[in-house]
Amino acid sequence: MIKNIILTTFFLISSFFFAQNTAMSGAEAKAFVTKVSSETKEIKTLQSDFTQTKKMDFLDKNIVTYGKMSLKTPNILSWKYVKPYQYSIIFKDNKIFINDQGKKSSVDAKSKTFEKINKLIVGSSNGQMFNDPEFSVTYLKNANFNIAKFTPKSAQLLKYIKQIELHFPKNQSTVSQVNMTEASGDTTNIVFKNTKINAPISASEFSL
Repeated sequence: MIKNIILTTFFLISSFFFAQNTAMSGAEAKAFVTKVSSETKEIKTLQSDFTQTKKMDFLDKNIVTYGKMSLKTPNILSWKYVKPYQYSIIFKDNKIFINDQGKKSSVDAKSKTFEKINKLIVGSSNGQMFNDPEFSVTYLKNANFNIAKFTPKSAQLLKYIKQIELHFPKNQSTVSQVNMTEASGDTTNIVFKNTKINAPISASEFSL
């Protein structure tokens, strides 16, 4: 269950975007990566509300949850679900801290799939995800978004993740949507809104 929830948070991600996607040229991809990497270097904190939609083959209805994501560089990340249930996950000090409606636990994240997932999420806020050796990256575009599609290289990650798409609105360098397809075929979609960059974050956001 923990693996499923961690994967779900990765991407943490909204409903599928059905616009026509086309491949970027080499020059376009280089310019996109340069722009995102440069502009996100100044990010120290990031906060955003999110809506997460998960579609599973054996369920007739999608699972929709709401919460808040908080990030503090270089590598502290918090996902707090508030509706329809309360559930918190915090990545900190190479550990994953979990609060399941009052039941607290922790998992060692070092050198495990969780650590790689956390690294990619944090990387989406500082441009470093484009250099992650665990993934190959394809660059796409449509009228509203630039899209980076990540495909795992390692057999370990491929057991859980088939692909991840990070959507960047044309006018910004931070992720507004992430679409993930798991190895099982289930999909997780998260859309971020009310994003705040470099605003003060209370220490309580990173504690259970």
